[in-house]
Amino acid sequence: MRNFEKPTRSVAVSRHAMAATSHPSATLTALQIMEAGGNAMDAAIAACAVQCVVEPGSTGIGGDCFALYAPNGSDKVIAYNGSGRTPAALTADWFNQRGLTEVPRQSPAAVTIPGAIDAWTRLHADHGHLPFADVLAPAIQFAEEGYAIAPRVHRDWALEQELLAADATAARIFLPGGRAPKIGEVHRQPELADTLKRIAAEGRGAFYEGPVAEDMVSYLNSLGGLHTMEDFASARGEYVTPVTTDFRGYTIHECPPNGQGIIALLILNILSRFEAKGDPQSPDRLHIEIEATRLAYAARDAWLADPDKSDVPVDELLSDALADRLAAMIDLRQALVDLPSFDMPRHRDTVYISVVDRDRNAVSFINSIFDSFGSGLVAPRSGIILHNRGQSFSLKPGHPNRIGPSKRPLHTIIPGMVTRNGRVEMPFGVMGGYYQALGHAHAISKVLDYGMDLQEAIDLPRVMPTSHGTAVEAEHTIDGSTKAELERRGFTFSPAEDPLGGAQAIRIDWENGTLTGASEARKDGIALGF
Repeated sequence: MRNFEKPTRSVAVSRHAMAATSHPSATLTALQIMEAGGNAMDAAIAACAVQCVVEPGSTGIGGDCFALYAPNGSDKVIAYNGSGRTPAALTADWFNQRGLTEVPRQSPAAVTIPGAIDAWTRLHADHGHLPFADVLAPAIQFAEEGYAIAPRVHRDWALEQELLAADATAARIFLPGGRAPKIGEVHRQPELADTLKRIAAEGRGAFYEGPVAEDMVSYLNSLGGLHTMEDFASARGEYVTPVTTDFRGYTIHECPPNGQGIIALLILNILSRFEAKGDPQSPDRLHIEIEATRLAYAARDAWLADPDKSDVPVDELLSDALADRLAAMIDLRQALVDLPSFDMPRHRDTVYISVVDRDRNAVSFINSIFDSFGSGLVAPRSGIILHNRGQSFSLKPGHPNRIGPSKRPLHTIIPGMVTRNGRVEMPFGVMGGYYQALGHAHAISKVLDYGMDLQEAIDLPRVMPTSHGTAVEAEHTIDGSTKAELERRGFTFSPAEDPLGGAQAIRIDWENGTLTGASEARKDGIALGF
């Protein structure tokens, strides 16, 4: 039960339908779409399109998309992988010839072929209800007529002024007057409005062929990129079979690799070996969660890659034997020292959307341009921000995630879904780059192990192990005595540079016929229903 004397928010509750996003305009759009006769898939795509306009640092049509969909309240979860591939001509030798040991962020080499629009159009064609033009209409209106800048949007925007200033089109569109727009100022994106109108009228081909694709390809080529029109025309996402694990009597569904959802399941498998008791933020519990994450992420960075190009050991990652072995390594007296070396890509900007409609169609939807404003490269005529997802690749010879032609990188964005007893229980997700797998496990454990409501679980202070030994980033709200005890055990803490992650979730109460939703207080958004 929420403590009403604390300055937090209540969960949202409703009977018929609900949406939870990280921006109020997106949440309102999703509800309006459903009130107009659209279903949860229509609403999720419409909300995401709006966020591609009003949260340009967080997401965009020049990025990637993953989705989980539970139709009509069933536990038959459908998964879609909308991640893009590298250009067919790009090889590791391209980097070797230039003496590069990592993929530069603001370079064409970081830009894989965007998969979002392919995902939206395919998911809408197969599962939507309203005309696609109606679904994109709110985003077009925001881009054309303008939108007011929200507080978190401004904060993240202002931090990327140097990046945006380095690209002529990015500076012109996103630094009006030479600076990031302030809170409450109105910003417009007319080029993006025109591009969205084309997509609304012509569908997928308007993005991957013709003038819009030519704009992206020619701009990337002018910077030395190897992208071709054929790379764009042949881009396709795919339906995939979710990976699952059972946790405390519930089934947790994630998209399979190349995404890191399987690592969230591995963390949950490790946590299931420990009894959940006492304070969910106690030193012992945080110790277990930190170590489970360090161990699971070591496995992630050793094994996860594009399964079309590498052998990803899915069965081993989900096996009881691996969970048993890793759980046995956790010693509550002291932090583990001997872990495999692993480097974690740092990126934080994504939007995650939960929607449930009257028919209990449930959508878990995530869309990303990787870093804030992606690569910082903007196609000049179409106004599309190009993501930098290629930075997720390794350049190490022999690594399964080594960059190569027509290859998808290890992907951090992961929608989640919970089912039980033949029904969907909860679409959920966490934003925040490599934090996401930990965030999924942390949120699920707090709800299912400790009986917390969704908003309470999301509001809890967060920690995140880094790639440096026993180093852990912590939000300033972590209890000082808890931190001191963990430091005594060998962990070293530093303040988190940014708020850690963001989350949304909606839980279905089948007995009462109601919905409960929560949205991240670290962002601008809300959960609302009717």
